[in-house]
Amino acid sequence: MTKMKKKKALIITYYWPPAGGPGVQRWLKFVKYLRDFNVEPIVYIPENPSYPIVDESLVKEIPKEITILKQPIKEPYGVASVLAKKSSQNISKGIIHRPQSQTFIEKILLFIRGNFFIPDARKNWVKPSVEYLSKYISDNNIETIITTGPPHSLHLIGLQLKQQLGVKWLADFRDPWTSIGYHKQLKLTKSSIKKHKQLERQVLQEADQVIVTSFRTDKEFQKITKKPITVITNGYDTESTEKVTLDSKFSLSHIGSLLSERNPEILWRVLADIKRENKVFQSQFQLNLVGTVSQEILESLEKYNLFQFVNLVGYVSHKKAIAYQRKAQLLLLIGIDSEETKCIIPGKLFEYMVSNRPIIAIGPEDSDVEQIIKETNTGSYFNYSDYDKLKAVILESYKAFNNNNLQSHPIGLQQYSRRELTKQLAMLIEKSK
Repeated sequence: MTKMKKKKALIITYYWPPAGGPGVQRWLKFVKYLRDFNVEPIVYIPENPSYPIVDESLVKEIPKEITILKQPIKEPYGVASVLAKKSSQNISKGIIHRPQSQTFIEKILLFIRGNFFIPDARKNWVKPSVEYLSKYISDNNIETIITTGPPHSLHLIGLQLKQQLGVKWLADFRDPWTSIGYHKQLKLTKSSIKKHKQLERQVLQEADQVIVTSFRTDKEFQKITKKPITVITNGYDTESTEKVTLDSKFSLSHIGSLLSERNPEILWRVLADIKRENKVFQSQFQLNLVGTVSQEILESLEKYNLFQFVNLVGYVSHKKAIAYQRKAQLLLLIGIDSEETKCIIPGKLFEYMVSNRPIIAIGPEDSDVEQIIKETNTGSYFNYSDYDKLKAVILESYKAFNNNNLQSHPIGLQQYSRRELTKQLAMLIEKSK
């Protein structure tokens, strides 16, 4: 029997190992499994990127013999850091302070970032990438290209290649474009807002297939384009980690960045009240914060007299993050309380779900996260006004902890495995234009 020839797919991404953080995980895992579904992935990345977070351990996960193409990129953050190193680093990491807390330099940098770099700071990589890839695609008979954003400037690479070569183009949106929460903080002028919306509409209307990670983004984009849209969420992978022992203390652990806009004062108030009412709780409670934590969060913890219970771990490798998840008594998932964030499904949610630890999630009402947690029976979801309900569940969990039976009882998780999700992606690649 003749073996079927693999279909080539060129994946254009900014985030790739040794980049750390959630942005790199999605396509690293797709690339890991695509060959199982008769697709040969070719990855195009910047040669000299400015990654805000680095995790060298992820390099080991890159499949062997994968073709990886690299081209230089000119990034503005190096120049900005000469003016204000800390502010430019924060902006590149997505740390944007509240307007009342912003310095004059930070306000200027945000204005420049928002209005002079549309759609984002990697816009100058578009032209040289199109020039390089147009020849590579023609020389190597590439039929399908995939762009993934943010940064959404990468979709402009796909747009131009589509226009020039007529290749099949899949545009993958890990986050929304103009409706994402931080857009409001970029101090955009009316003309800049208009330009963003024009580019977003053009990408959505000219891509052959749009991929999104959430159900709400699907609905949002349906109002802009008639092109097919498929929801392929992020997911979990089978992780080979050493066996861990559950924390001896009643630990609530948050894994990942905890930035200013995600400051769950309702949670701090609940914990402060339980601490005051129960002296034994004080000796057993621990709050693990694993990842970048903003100054505003730390100040809130001080305000509620909780700082003494905080284990401030900082950023760790992905492997260590998985270990922290699996040994926590409860896992915290904190979303921004806004209409725009109802569509945001953090990648760590899926790793949380297979950690076998109950999740305490706080976010806006009727979000996609709430839907998934309820459907999979992996935890409890609360709005920012659910003080009594949140307190009751934490007290119930604390009682279960003391009885040695604090557990999670998940259902239907297989649909979110990275391999199953890659199968969906491969089907889209296999479809004719």
